[in-house]
Amino acid sequence: MRDRHVVVLSGAGISAESGLATFRGAGGLWEGVPVAQVATPEGWRRDVGQVLRFYNERRKAVRAAQPNAAHAALKDLEAVFRVTVITQNIDDLHERAGSSRVIHLHGEILKARSSRDDTMITECLGDIEPGDRAADGSQLRPHVVWFGEAVPMMDRAIEAAKTADFFLVVGTSLEVYPAASLIDYVPQEAPKFLVDPMPSGLADESFHVVQASASEGVPRVASQLRAMMA
Repeated sequence: MRDRHVVVLSGAGISAESGLATFRGAGGLWEGVPVAQVATPEGWRRDVGQVLRFYNERRKAVRAAQPNAAHAALKDLEAVFRVTVITQNIDDLHERAGSSRVIHLHGEILKARSSRDDTMITECLGDIEPGDRAADGSQLRPHVVWFGEAVPMMDRAIEAAKTADFFLVVGTSLEVYPAASLIDYVPQEAPKFLVDPMPSGLADESFHVVQASASEGVPRVASQLRAMMA
């Protein structure tokens, strides 16, 4: 059955159960900081130090977090299916759970890159400070995609969505674009599942809705997928 392709679109809700703050909280805040100050090119130009301090704290939180049952269930599906995880999250919890094919739409907090050349990427497990330089001499910055920047992995994600035999959405409101547009590329005949404790209604009637948290709902969907192939 491993030729059947399960494509997963994951968002902040799956990481929240591992203790990581969701990207956009009440009033457009992320950990109490206005998103525009730390997640835009303008915020970077205005105060490099503030942005670096903010992501240094996020990096520490990610390293302290552990994958949860939802991450584990997706990894376990690889025993039966070919699984591609397309994630809006910048943490590495899918990889640490054992998922082997992960596409990060919005970058990876445990990597840094040149602020001049977005292809010059290095591993980054510690802090980035003002004055830390990439190989091209530019200031190192977090390898994350900010508002107003291109999403370089989008083409790969679209190609994965086009080949989905099953499509699972978990931990995301389907309100953030371009990621939300991926559902438009999923083959019409592919069953689609939405795991969400409070479904917003944005998913159309073609979705099988599982009203549950990620750690409860993803294992449930995984069992359904296995049963469909039995």
